Parts: sequence; structure tokens; C-alpha cells
Amino acid sequence: MGGNASEYAVIDLAHKRVLVLGLGVAGRSAVEVLGDEGAETITYDARLPADYDDIDAIDLSGIDHVVTSPGIAPNSPELQAVLAAGIDPWSEMEFAWRVRRTGVPWILVTGTNGKTTTTRMTAAVAASGGKRVAACGNMGDPVITAGRTDVDLVVVEIASLQLHFTSTISPVSSVCLNADADHLDWHGDVDAYRAAKARVYRNVTKACVYPAADARVEGMVRDAEVVEGARAVGVTLGAPAMSQLGVVEGVLVDRAFGNDPRHEAEEIAEVADLEHLVAGTVPPYLISNALTAAALARAAGTPAAAVGPALRGFGLDAHRTAHVATLNGVHFVDDSKATNAHAVIAAFGAVAPGSGVWIAGGVTKGQRFDDLVQTIAGRLRAAVLVGEDASALADALRRHAPGIPVTRVDPGDTVMERAVAMASAAAKPGDTVLLSPACASWDQFRSYSERGDRFAEAVKALG
Repeated sequence: MGGNASEYAVIDLAHKRVLVLGLGVAGRSAVEVLGDEGAETITYDARLPADYDDIDAIDLSGIDHVVTSPGIAPNSPELQAVLAAGIDPWSEMEFAWRVRRTGVPWILVTGTNGKTTTTRMTAAVAASGGKRVAACGNMGDPVITAGRTDVDLVVVEIASLQLHFTSTISPVSSVCLNADADHLDWHGDVDAYRAAKARVYRNVTKACVYPAADARVEGMVRDAEVVEGARAVGVTLGAPAMSQLGVVEGVLVDRAFGNDPRHEAEEIAEVADLEHLVAGTVPPYLISNALTAAALARAAGTPAAAVGPALRGFGLDAHRTAHVATLNGVHFVDDSKATNAHAVIAAFGAVAPGSGVWIAGGVTKGQRFDDLVQTIAGRLRAAVLVGEDASALADALRRHAPGIPVTRVDPGDTVMERAVAMASAAAKPGDTVLLSPACASWDQFRSYSERGDRFAEAVKALG
């Protein structure tokens, strides 16, 4: 962290009393920065050592500001007490914006799925264009500290939980990739969830990027209160219209930021630049991520020539459609990060009809899987179900893919090894064994990362 206090923020926190709710990574970073800014900090956490573990013990009448963790829901006793005291809480992202290094633009990326890949890809494109970039948020360093580093651009992965309590962030460009139902236990209902997602477009200065085929997200852009001069930029997998980026005969083209977008599309990269990321056909979601990253970065001044080299040098995160191995002509793909239906559908976009052996299951989080199975049924050869309660998936497969053989694996220490062995036995050369669970992992694994690692280990043991 470099610079001095005069380079930072738009708010004077010296001698202010600031309550930090939650002492996770972001909360601890907030405490450190508040100390640098000369604030008096009071900490609360019901689960970790803090000044207070009971909100009722805090005299809120003497508190100037509150920084809250995304783990604390709006209807929690803590935030209800803060709101009743007449204090507008700041999310960690809102606080980070107020204490940022001034003059450095931000890009915001949100969505139910695809945030991490798009955030990292955007940072790679901007870096390829010569910018010093901090990629941060849910997928990396806390924004609170990254936003105060000596960089030219900050690219932030931001979730609905963090958008809920934001008000002054003014990004140069932003995107909501999709807005399927998620985190309903935190938001209360799907309308509140989508309203939080829509905040990503508030105060945008240059470009509100959106998926052109998603009318709901397009509506968010249309209704957004932006800075005068900001415009809507669509992303499509077909030929782009004016103010869109799209694909023409395998070439990624730009009709939003070129010299003459009214009359011609500027070539910025090729679909082939993404082929190293997957086994087989490049899935539509990756092409869309690449176009979105290009749009976000170009709005921040990145030249067109930077896009292709960035994509060719890009690598996917572990556990997101990561190719593990090809054994006897069968591709094994780790998509353990797919914990909801939308993510699974995206992963199956690269699987040929009738060639997918699907490993799925875990903690269902109350989901129903009928729409998911209906969507991917034509791509399945077989399914192997893990998890302590696989009945919801099994029922959906029975209703909508009755001809697909389904094997259920009993829980136990070797559940993933047995699942991989069964999936391998069901697969034929040219098939894809895809771990894309559609469920959380904590019934049998510590995290989706451990689940994916166990899958990779089991595949390598086969080889």
C-alpha cells in the first residue's frame, strides 16, 4: 500500500467512531484502514473475538458510521438495530470506495454465475493493454486494501450481498452477467435479490455492459441512474448491432468502441483464442465472458489490439470447467464450483449431444432441478449421483430423462473415487465425464475446492 492520506478518499474519518460488524478478511482490512485514517474503531462479531459479541451492548447513539460484513443479512438483529438508530450502513465495497486512492477508475462485475472468470479476464485484457490492474473482491484480495494500491485500474467481483448497502460507487463500466435466483435466504425474495444486482449499474460513467439476450438485465440498464454520457453496450453471440460486441464467423468483433462502429465492426480476437481453455468446443459462456471482458476493459481505455493476446494467455480458475485429463479418449472435467443450475447449464454447453456422463449432487439448498434436467437431457449418456440426499436430482432425471441410466453412490470416505470409477465405466471414447454438482459441497467435503481436488485425484489414479 503506497501513497499518503491526501491521495485517498472523499471522506474524513479522523476521530470518527466507526463500528465494524463482522471480523472476516474484509472486516479485518477495514479495521486496519480505519486505523490509518485516524478513526476510533469498535468491533462486533458474534463468533470471533471482538470488542462486542452482543449488539445490544453497543451504544449506537455514539456511532458515526457502520461497515458491515456480507455475512450479516439485512433482517438480522444487528442491522435492524443499526437502521433503527438512523445509521445507513456501508458494505465493505462502499467503504472501500470512500477510502480508495482517488482518480483510479473501478470496473464492477456481478451475476449469479461467471463473475470470477469475467473479473479475471477483464483484468487480463486491461493488463495486456499496458495498465497496472488490481483484480479483487470475492475472488481475491479485499477491495479495501487493493483499492488503495498504486494501480491504474481496479476490477471488482461484487456479489448481491455487497451491492445491497452501496450508494456512492461510480464505476467506469459494470456488468450484471445474469440474475437467476440465489441468496434468497439473505435477501428475503427474488425481487430484492435482483434489485441488489441492479445496483451495479448505478452511477456508471462510461458503459453499462449487459447480455443482449437477457431482457431482465437489459431492463436493469434501462432503469439505471447513470452519469450523463454513459451508454448501454450489449454482448451477443451473434452478429452485433450498433453499440454491441459479438461474433462473426468465429471472430470476436466490436461495434461499440471502434473508430466507426456505425458502419463497420472492429476485429478484436478469435474464438480460437479460447480453445486452450477447454477440451473440445469452446462453450458459449466462455465466448460471452470474453466479449464482456473486452467491453468492460475497452470502456476503461484499453485498445482493441490487447484483447486477443490476453485471451490466448488466459487460464481458468481451478474447479471451473477445468480439464483434468483425457483417458482412453474420455475427457474428465472439474466444474466443482457449479453449485446451482445456471452454472451446470453453462458447463454442458461444451458437451456434445448424448456424450455427457454427469457427476452431480450434494446439499441441494432447497433447489428443484426439473428445468435443469430438461435443458441438459439431450446431452447426457449417464448420471452418477453423490450426496447424502440425491432424491431431488434422481426424481428430476426420472421425470425428464427416463432413458438415462442413473447410479447413486452411497456416502463415505471414498465417495468421489467410487463416483469417478462408475462414471468412467459408463463413458465411451469421445465422451466427457463432467463433475458439475449443481449443489453445495458441505455434506461430504469442506468446500467445493476440496470436492474438485478429490475428483482430480481420483481421475489421476485411474490413469
